[in-house]
Amino acid sequence: MTNETFDVVVIGGGPGGYTAAARAAALGGRVALVEKEALGGTCLNQGCIPTKTLLKSTEVLETVKKAKDFGVEVGVPEVALEKLINRKQAVIKRLNTGVEFLMKSGKISVFQGEGKITGANEITVSNPSKQVILRTQKIIIATGSRPAVIPGLETDGEKIINSNHALMLSDVPGSLLIIGGGAIGVEFASIYHKLGAKVTLVEAMDRILPFADEEVSNGLKQLMTREKISILTSAKVSGVNNSEEGLLVNVDTPKGIQEFRVDKVLVAVGRRPNVENLGLEEIGIQIERGRIVVNTYMETNVPNIYAVGDATGGILLAHVASTEGIVAAANAMGGHKEMDYAVVPSCIYTSPELASVGITEAQAKEQGIQVVVGKSQFTGSGKALAMGENKGLVKIIADVENGKILGVHILGPQATSLISEATLAIKLGATAEDMAETIHAHPSLPETVMEAAEQVVGLLKTI
Repeated sequence: MTNETFDVVVIGGGPGGYTAAARAAALGGRVALVEKEALGGTCLNQGCIPTKTLLKSTEVLETVKKAKDFGVEVGVPEVALEKLINRKQAVIKRLNTGVEFLMKSGKISVFQGEGKITGANEITVSNPSKQVILRTQKIIIATGSRPAVIPGLETDGEKIINSNHALMLSDVPGSLLIIGGGAIGVEFASIYHKLGAKVTLVEAMDRILPFADEEVSNGLKQLMTREKISILTSAKVSGVNNSEEGLLVNVDTPKGIQEFRVDKVLVAVGRRPNVENLGLEEIGIQIERGRIVVNTYMETNVPNIYAVGDATGGILLAHVASTEGIVAAANAMGGHKEMDYAVVPSCIYTSPELASVGITEAQAKEQGIQVVVGKSQFTGSGKALAMGENKGLVKIIADVENGKILGVHILGPQATSLISEATLAIKLGATAEDMAETIHAHPSLPETVMEAAEQVVGLLKTI
């Protein structure tokens, strides 16, 4: 057993963890990072990156299928699933190497193994070959999350699977029922539908993506339904049984019990923070509803111990975890930085994409804010029409008193990139007039954002 001393030790090498480690090192700290698996965390290895890589493959497949519409004659495309998975793994490996280089260039000591807090200033790292004790002034917990389970419906990795399993399947099921209509569920619905599976999506709430703006989430549902993805809302799976013909799934719907025979069931009902076996209870760290409690400085109730990312059960997004990591690292190195959640973009990588930032119409009403809503459809966009992707809209919500942009919701091509303009606009307190009077390139997709802003300006003049 060996001992080493550091200024900051980070437990967890995902976006929150490695970003925190890099920032603490940049601020002059001697930093260690503890990770039991591959660097990059869920996002890089089993979440954001692999799903987007698979989505790109399915987009290429769709483009080839529609090649004739663009005046290009090709044969019938075939999916080489093994090559598709190999490409995904190659992308992951390249990014793993990038994180490794980031740690190396920052002179950050990386320890492979399970980290456990065994004292206020001590972490024990264990792996099959050895144990190491790290002594440190500050600790940042960034242990991430794992797929949530439904009691009584445990995954087996074969017929009943979670999102991790869904990324590594050796074949495409003929039929797939997905439990959960949140971001994970709708993205996998899009992937597997394009790969040729018959997909049924079951959501307990009255609409998919229940935390998104109602108009855009309903718009996405309509487009997915047109693509022959079956979507059941206000519905719950009441039983799953094996049969000779696959799985027999009973779904309790407003119209009564419906039966589905499917090859596989994907459980996509969210994620659960990783807070077990870390020694948190022993040192008195406050945990509520399975998550670590922190303040806006990312401090736990125990001095000199911080927590970031999914482990805190807040906004489970990689870019939020990274920002929280920066805040925690700055404070661990003597700063006084506070986390601001006022402007956080949310992106859903379906086809078409959905992206939002700021408040929805419903939230404005709940908060008693009088707003004006401007919309522009992609059907009128020359660039979208040329791309063959002219479905969807841009919706801008602005304060009726001063025209300040409060929320932007986009359903359409490259929505996840377009949302950055809106994010910056809200962050800077821009008005709809500011956006409308900013020259946008033609032809381009951002013109549709500008046109929605122009509609807001026009409506404000009539009030």
